[in-house]
Amino acid sequence: MEEKLERYSRQILFDPIGIEGQRKLMNSRAVIVGMGALGTVIANHLARSGVGFIQIIDRDLVEISNLQRQSLFDEEDALHQLPKVIAAKKKLEKINSSISIEAVIADLNLDNAEDLLSGFDVIVDGTDNFLTRYLINDVAIKYNIPWVYGGAVSSRGMFTSIIPNQTPCYRCLFPEVPQGLGETCDTVGVLSPLTDIIASFEAMEAIKILVGAEPNPNLEQIDIWHNSNFQMDITNGRNASCPTCVHHEFEFLDRTSQQQVVFSTLCGRDTIQINPRLKAEIDLKNLANRLSHSGKVKMNPFLLRFRPNQELTMVVFKDGRVLIHGTNDTVEARSIYAKYIGS
Repeated sequence: MEEKLERYSRQILFDPIGIEGQRKLMNSRAVIVGMGALGTVIANHLARSGVGFIQIIDRDLVEISNLQRQSLFDEEDALHQLPKVIAAKKKLEKINSSISIEAVIADLNLDNAEDLLSGFDVIVDGTDNFLTRYLINDVAIKYNIPWVYGGAVSSRGMFTSIIPNQTPCYRCLFPEVPQGLGETCDTVGVLSPLTDIIASFEAMEAIKILVGAEPNPNLEQIDIWHNSNFQMDITNGRNASCPTCVHHEFEFLDRTSQQQVVFSTLCGRDTIQINPRLKAEIDLKNLANRLSHSGKVKMNPFLLRFRPNQELTMVVFKDGRVLIHGTNDTVEARSIYAKYIGS
Protein backbone atom coordinates (compact mmCIF):
# COMPACT_ATOMS: atom_id res chain seq x y z
CA MET A 1 0.00 0.00 0.00
CA GLU A 2 2.81 2.44 0.86
CA GLU A 3 4.35 1.88 -2.57
CA LYS A 4 1.03 2.72 -4.18
CA LEU A 5 0.66 5.83 -2.05
CA GLU A 6 4.08 7.09 -3.17
CA ARG A 7 2.66 7.53 -6.66
CA TYR A 8 0.22 10.11 -5.28
CA SER A 9 2.65 11.82 -2.90
CA ARG A 10 2.12 15.34 -4.28
CA GLN A 11 -1.64 14.93 -4.04
CA ILE A 12 -1.39 13.56 -0.49
CA LEU A 13 0.62 16.65 0.53
CA PHE A 14 -2.50 18.71 -0.19
CA ASP A 15 -4.09 18.75 3.29
CA PRO A 16 -7.78 18.56 2.25
CA ILE A 17 -6.99 15.19 0.61
CA GLY A 18 -4.15 13.71 2.65
CA ILE A 19 -3.59 9.99 3.15
CA GLU A 20 -7.16 9.28 4.21
CA GLY A 21 -8.58 11.07 1.18
CA GLN A 22 -6.22 9.19 -1.11
CA ARG A 23 -7.33 5.87 0.36
CA LYS A 24 -10.94 6.87 -0.26
CA LEU A 25 -10.11 7.63 -3.90
CA MET A 26 -8.39 4.29 -4.33
CA ASN A 27 -11.50 2.51 -3.01
CA SER A 28 -13.94 4.59 -5.06
CA ARG A 29 -15.99 3.79 -8.15
CA ALA A 30 -16.68 6.47 -10.77
CA VAL A 31 -18.56 6.28 -14.06
CA ILE A 32 -18.04 8.76 -16.91
CA VAL A 33 -20.76 9.09 -19.53
CA GLY A 34 -19.26 10.16 -22.86
CA MET A 35 -15.65 9.81 -23.94
CA GLY A 36 -15.31 12.91 -26.10
CA ALA A 37 -13.70 16.26 -25.36
CA LEU A 38 -14.97 16.44 -21.77
CA GLY A 39 -14.87 12.74 -20.97
CA THR A 40 -11.28 12.15 -22.05
CA VAL A 41 -9.98 14.96 -19.83
CA ILE A 42 -12.13 13.83 -16.89
CA ALA A 43 -10.92 10.22 -17.28
CA ASN A 44 -7.31 11.34 -17.52
CA HIS A 45 -7.52 13.30 -14.25
CA LEU A 46 -9.44 10.64 -12.33
CA ALA A 47 -7.04 7.91 -13.47
CA ARG A 48 -3.98 9.94 -12.52
CA SER A 49 -5.60 10.81 -9.18
CA GLY A 50 -5.99 7.12 -8.34
CA VAL A 51 -9.73 6.53 -8.46
CA GLY A 52 -9.78 2.75 -8.05
CA PHE A 53 -12.45 1.77 -10.57
CA ILE A 54 -13.53 3.88 -13.54
CA GLN A 55 -16.22 2.85 -16.00
CA ILE A 56 -16.29 4.76 -19.29
CA ILE A 57 -19.32 4.72 -21.61
CA ASP A 58 -19.55 5.93 -25.21
CA ARG A 59 -21.23 4.86 -28.45
CA ASP A 60 -18.92 6.46 -31.05
CA LEU A 61 -15.69 5.80 -32.96
CA VAL A 62 -12.61 8.00 -33.06
CA GLU A 63 -12.58 10.36 -36.07
CA ILE A 64 -9.88 12.71 -37.29
CA SER A 65 -12.00 15.75 -36.34
CA ASN A 66 -11.93 14.58 -32.71
CA LEU A 67 -8.18 15.05 -32.36
CA GLN A 68 -8.38 18.85 -32.02
CA ARG A 69 -9.82 18.49 -28.51
CA GLN A 70 -10.23 14.86 -27.40
CA SER A 71 -6.97 14.47 -25.56
CA LEU A 72 -6.64 10.69 -25.12
CA PHE A 73 -6.77 9.96 -28.87
CA ASP A 74 -4.19 10.08 -31.66
CA GLU A 75 -4.05 9.70 -35.45
CA GLU A 76 -3.64 5.92 -35.23
CA ASP A 77 -6.89 5.61 -33.26
CA ALA A 78 -8.68 7.63 -35.96
CA LEU A 79 -7.07 5.64 -38.77
CA HIS A 80 -8.33 2.36 -37.30
CA GLN A 81 -11.67 3.90 -36.28
CA LEU A 82 -11.39 2.43 -32.81
CA PRO A 83 -14.37 2.77 -30.48
CA LYS A 84 -13.62 5.74 -28.26
CA VAL A 85 -13.84 3.76 -25.02
CA ILE A 86 -11.42 1.12 -26.32
CA ALA A 87 -8.85 3.70 -27.40
CA ALA A 88 -9.28 5.56 -24.10
CA LYS A 89 -8.94 2.39 -22.02
CA LYS A 90 -5.63 1.56 -23.72
CA LYS A 91 -4.24 5.02 -22.93
CA LEU A 92 -5.54 5.09 -19.37
CA GLU A 93 -4.05 1.69 -18.56
CA LYS A 94 -0.65 3.00 -19.67
CA ILE A 95 -1.13 6.06 -17.47
CA ASN A 96 -2.09 4.07 -14.36
CA SER A 97 -1.91 0.27 -14.39
CA SER A 98 -2.84 0.01 -10.70
CA ILE A 99 -6.50 0.95 -11.22
CA SER A 100 -9.32 -0.82 -13.08
CA ILE A 101 -10.84 0.63 -16.25
CA GLU A 102 -14.03 -0.84 -17.70
CA ALA A 103 -14.93 0.19 -21.25
CA VAL A 104 -18.59 -0.01 -22.29
CA ILE A 105 -19.47 0.51 -25.96
CA ALA A 106 -23.08 1.58 -25.63
CA ASP A 107 -25.64 4.23 -26.35
CA LEU A 108 -26.90 5.25 -22.90
CA ASN A 109 -30.70 5.13 -22.97
CA LEU A 110 -33.67 4.29 -20.77
CA ASP A 111 -33.18 0.55 -21.41
CA ASN A 112 -29.67 0.37 -19.97
CA ALA A 113 -29.12 3.53 -17.89
CA GLU A 114 -30.05 2.04 -14.52
CA ASP A 115 -27.83 -1.02 -15.04
CA LEU A 116 -24.87 1.03 -16.29
CA LEU A 117 -24.99 3.90 -13.78
CA SER A 118 -26.17 2.39 -10.49
CA GLY A 119 -23.64 1.11 -7.98
CA PHE A 120 -21.17 3.98 -8.39
CA ASP A 121 -19.99 6.63 -5.93
CA VAL A 122 -20.17 9.41 -8.51
CA ILE A 123 -21.41 9.90 -12.07
CA VAL A 124 -19.56 12.43 -14.24
CA ASP A 125 -21.09 14.02 -17.32
CA GLY A 126 -18.98 13.98 -20.47
CA THR A 127 -21.98 14.08 -22.81
CA ASP A 128 -23.01 16.55 -25.50
CA ASN A 129 -26.80 16.52 -25.33
CA PHE A 130 -29.61 17.48 -22.98
CA LEU A 131 -31.71 14.31 -23.04
CA THR A 132 -28.85 12.15 -21.78
CA ARG A 133 -28.31 14.57 -18.88
CA TYR A 134 -31.97 14.34 -17.85
CA LEU A 135 -31.61 10.57 -18.00
CA ILE A 136 -28.47 10.69 -15.81
CA ASN A 137 -30.32 12.97 -13.40
CA ASP A 138 -33.22 10.50 -13.09
CA VAL A 139 -30.87 7.63 -12.28
CA ALA A 140 -28.80 9.73 -9.88
CA ILE A 141 -31.83 10.89 -7.90
CA LYS A 142 -33.49 7.45 -7.94
CA TYR A 143 -30.35 5.72 -6.62
CA ASN A 144 -29.06 8.60 -4.47
CA ILE A 145 -25.79 9.01 -6.43
CA PRO A 146 -24.00 12.39 -6.62
CA TRP A 147 -23.22 13.54 -10.13
CA VAL A 148 -21.29 16.33 -11.83
CA TYR A 149 -22.80 18.20 -14.77
CA GLY A 150 -20.68 19.96 -17.38
CA GLY A 151 -21.23 21.32 -20.86
CA ALA A 152 -19.10 23.18 -23.41
CA VAL A 153 -19.76 24.61 -26.86
CA SER A 154 -18.15 27.40 -28.87
CA SER A 155 -16.20 29.42 -26.26
CA ARG A 156 -18.74 28.95 -23.43
CA GLY A 157 -19.05 26.31 -20.76
CA MET A 158 -20.67 25.59 -17.41
CA PHE A 159 -20.57 23.04 -14.61
CA THR A 160 -22.02 22.22 -11.22
CA SER A 161 -22.31 19.38 -8.71
CA ILE A 162 -25.66 17.76 -7.99
CA ILE A 163 -26.03 16.00 -4.65
CA PRO A 164 -29.37 14.18 -4.13
CA ASN A 165 -31.41 15.52 -1.18
CA GLN A 166 -29.00 18.42 -0.71
CA THR A 167 -28.67 20.53 -3.85
CA PRO A 168 -31.06 21.37 -6.69
CA CYS A 169 -31.18 18.58 -9.24
CA TYR A 170 -30.68 19.13 -12.97
CA ARG A 171 -34.45 19.29 -13.49
CA CYS A 172 -34.69 22.05 -10.85
CA LEU A 173 -32.10 24.10 -12.75
CA PHE A 174 -33.41 23.32 -16.24
CA PRO A 175 -37.11 22.41 -15.86
CA GLU A 176 -37.89 22.03 -19.56
CA VAL A 177 -35.97 20.10 -22.20
CA PRO A 178 -34.81 22.45 -24.99
CA GLN A 179 -36.64 21.43 -28.15
CA GLY A 180 -33.72 20.89 -30.52
CA LEU A 181 -31.99 23.85 -32.15
CA GLY A 182 -29.37 23.87 -29.42
CA GLU A 183 -25.88 24.83 -30.52
CA THR A 184 -23.56 21.84 -30.86
CA CYS A 185 -19.85 21.41 -31.50
CA ASP A 186 -20.67 20.20 -35.00
CA THR A 187 -22.60 23.36 -35.89
CA VAL A 188 -20.82 26.21 -34.07
CA GLY A 189 -17.52 24.57 -33.10
CA VAL A 190 -15.74 24.40 -29.76
CA LEU A 191 -12.36 25.53 -28.44
CA SER A 192 -10.02 22.89 -27.05
CA PRO A 193 -8.83 24.98 -24.05
CA LEU A 194 -12.48 25.41 -23.03
CA THR A 195 -13.20 21.68 -22.90
CA ASP A 196 -10.00 21.14 -20.89
CA ILE A 197 -11.04 23.83 -18.40
CA ILE A 198 -14.63 22.65 -17.91
CA ALA A 199 -13.64 18.97 -17.72
CA SER A 200 -10.87 19.76 -15.22
CA PHE A 201 -13.38 21.51 -13.00
CA GLU A 202 -15.70 18.51 -13.34
CA ALA A 203 -12.90 16.13 -12.34
CA MET A 204 -12.10 18.33 -9.34
CA GLU A 205 -15.73 18.29 -8.25
CA ALA A 206 -15.80 14.49 -8.58
CA ILE A 207 -12.66 14.20 -6.44
CA LYS A 208 -14.18 16.46 -3.77
CA ILE A 209 -17.28 14.26 -3.68
CA LEU A 210 -15.23 11.05 -3.44
CA VAL A 211 -13.06 12.28 -0.56
CA GLY A 212 -16.07 13.68 1.30
CA ALA A 213 -15.29 17.38 0.83
CA GLU A 214 -17.89 20.07 0.11
CA PRO A 215 -18.46 20.56 -3.63
CA ASN A 216 -18.82 23.95 -5.29
CA PRO A 217 -22.23 25.46 -4.34
CA ASN A 218 -22.45 27.42 -7.60
CA LEU A 219 -23.48 26.88 -11.18
CA GLU A 220 -20.32 28.24 -12.82
CA GLN A 221 -20.37 29.75 -16.31
CA ILE A 222 -17.24 30.65 -18.29
CA ASP A 223 -16.53 32.27 -21.66
CA ILE A 224 -12.83 31.94 -22.45
CA TRP A 225 -12.90 34.01 -25.66
CA HIS A 226 -14.60 37.03 -24.13
CA ASN A 227 -12.83 36.57 -20.78
CA SER A 228 -15.96 36.45 -18.66
CA ASN A 229 -17.22 34.24 -15.88
CA PHE A 230 -20.36 34.16 -13.80
CA GLN A 231 -21.15 32.37 -10.54
CA MET A 232 -24.76 31.61 -9.70
CA ASP A 233 -25.29 30.48 -6.10
CA ILE A 234 -27.79 27.60 -6.37
CA THR A 235 -27.75 26.65 -2.69
CA ASN A 236 -31.42 27.57 -2.32
CA GLY A 237 -32.37 26.62 -5.87
CA ARG A 238 -34.39 23.47 -5.20
CA ASN A 239 -37.78 23.60 -6.87
CA ALA A 240 -40.46 22.68 -4.31
CA SER A 241 -42.54 21.13 -7.09
CA CYS A 242 -39.70 19.45 -9.04
CA PRO A 243 -41.09 16.27 -10.64
CA THR A 244 -37.77 14.47 -10.20
CA CYS A 245 -36.17 15.21 -6.84
CA VAL A 246 -39.38 16.14 -4.97
CA HIS A 247 -42.10 13.94 -6.49
CA HIS A 248 -39.78 11.15 -7.67
CA GLU A 249 -41.37 10.96 -11.09
CA PHE A 250 -38.64 9.65 -13.35
CA GLU A 251 -40.05 10.65 -16.72
CA PHE A 252 -36.83 9.99 -18.64
CA LEU A 253 -36.82 6.39 -17.43
CA ASP A 254 -40.48 5.98 -18.41
CA ARG A 255 -41.09 4.69 -21.91
CA THR A 256 -44.62 6.18 -21.96
CA SER A 257 -43.50 9.68 -20.96
CA GLN A 258 -44.06 12.62 -23.28
CA GLN A 259 -40.37 13.46 -22.75
CA GLN A 260 -39.23 10.50 -24.86
CA VAL A 261 -37.97 10.66 -28.42
CA VAL A 262 -39.02 7.67 -30.55
CA PHE A 263 -36.49 6.21 -33.01
CA SER A 264 -38.00 3.84 -35.58
CA THR A 265 -36.70 2.10 -38.70
CA LEU A 266 -38.71 2.65 -41.89
CA CYS A 267 -38.98 -0.74 -43.54
CA GLY A 268 -36.99 -1.12 -46.76
CA ARG A 269 -35.91 2.51 -46.92
CA ASP A 270 -32.53 2.57 -45.09
CA THR A 271 -34.04 5.39 -43.03
CA ILE A 272 -34.54 6.14 -39.35
CA GLN A 273 -37.46 8.31 -38.26
CA ILE A 274 -36.97 10.37 -35.10
CA ASN A 275 -40.23 11.54 -33.59
CA PRO A 276 -40.30 13.60 -30.36
CA ARG A 277 -43.51 12.85 -28.46
CA LEU A 278 -43.50 16.38 -27.07
CA LYS A 279 -44.21 18.43 -30.19
CA ALA A 280 -42.74 21.91 -30.73
CA GLU A 281 -42.66 23.99 -33.91
CA ILE A 282 -39.16 24.29 -35.37
CA ASP A 283 -37.91 27.59 -36.78
CA LEU A 284 -36.63 26.16 -40.05
CA LYS A 285 -34.95 29.38 -41.17
CA ASN A 286 -32.92 29.60 -37.99
CA LEU A 287 -31.98 25.92 -38.27
CA ALA A 288 -30.96 26.40 -41.91
CA ASN A 289 -28.62 29.25 -40.98
CA ARG A 290 -27.01 27.15 -38.29
CA LEU A 291 -26.60 23.99 -40.39
CA SER A 292 -25.31 25.82 -43.47
CA HIS A 293 -21.79 25.77 -41.97
CA SER A 294 -21.83 21.97 -41.74
CA GLY A 295 -23.22 20.84 -45.12
CA LYS A 296 -25.68 21.53 -47.93
CA VAL A 297 -29.08 22.91 -46.93
CA LYS A 298 -32.31 23.27 -48.92
CA MET A 299 -35.65 24.27 -47.45
CA ASN A 300 -39.24 25.19 -48.24
CA PRO A 301 -42.02 26.40 -45.93
CA PHE A 302 -42.71 22.83 -44.76
CA LEU A 303 -39.36 21.12 -44.30
CA LEU A 304 -35.57 21.44 -44.39
CA ARG A 305 -33.23 19.02 -46.18
CA PHE A 306 -29.64 18.83 -44.91
CA ARG A 307 -26.72 16.79 -46.31
CA PRO A 308 -23.70 16.69 -43.99
CA ASN A 309 -21.93 14.29 -46.41
CA GLN A 310 -22.53 12.14 -49.49
CA GLU A 311 -23.93 9.21 -47.49
CA LEU A 312 -26.48 10.92 -45.27
CA THR A 313 -29.48 13.20 -45.71
CA MET A 314 -31.56 14.64 -42.87
CA VAL A 315 -35.09 15.91 -43.44
CA VAL A 316 -36.46 18.09 -40.62
CA PHE A 317 -40.17 18.86 -40.46
CA LYS A 318 -41.71 21.86 -38.72
CA ASP A 319 -43.19 19.72 -35.93
CA GLY A 320 -39.73 18.42 -34.94
CA ARG A 321 -39.93 15.08 -36.73
CA VAL A 322 -36.69 14.09 -38.50
CA LEU A 323 -35.87 11.49 -41.13
CA ILE A 324 -32.26 10.34 -41.47
CA HIS A 325 -31.69 8.70 -44.86
CA GLY A 326 -28.61 6.54 -45.30
CA THR A 327 -28.70 4.37 -42.18
CA ASN A 328 -30.92 1.82 -40.50
CA ASP A 329 -28.84 1.82 -37.31
CA THR A 330 -30.68 3.61 -34.49
CA VAL A 331 -27.48 4.11 -32.47
CA GLU A 332 -25.84 5.87 -35.43
CA ALA A 333 -29.04 7.88 -35.93
CA ARG A 334 -28.98 9.03 -32.29
CA SER A 335 -25.40 10.19 -32.73
CA ILE A 336 -26.19 12.10 -35.94
CA TYR A 337 -29.28 13.65 -34.37
CA ALA A 338 -27.31 14.80 -31.31
CA LYS A 339 -24.55 16.25 -33.50
CA TYR A 340 -26.71 18.40 -35.73
CA ILE A 341 -30.03 18.97 -33.99
CA GLY A 342 -28.83 18.98 -30.41
CA SER A 343 -31.08 16.64 -28.42
